[in-house]
Amino acid sequence: MRRYASRGRKLPRKNRLTVLLNESEQRALDAYCRRYRIQNKSRFVRETLMKNILHRFDADSPTLFD
Repeated sequence: MRRYASRGRKLPRKNRLTVLLNESEQRALDAYCRRYRIQNKSRFVRETLMKNILHRFDADSPTLFD
């Protein structure tokens, strides 16, 4: 799997993304974070989203012998 960002390098986050959740989505997120002891929801959501996006990019990229 390709690495898109170099780890250890601090890149400032200047762009804001706002997400609205309904009550059941919020309860599910809260329950998940409690169950798996996630303390930073922002980081969790950001990393989960980016992992999904990068995985999709890798899956959709053309391959030489496919």
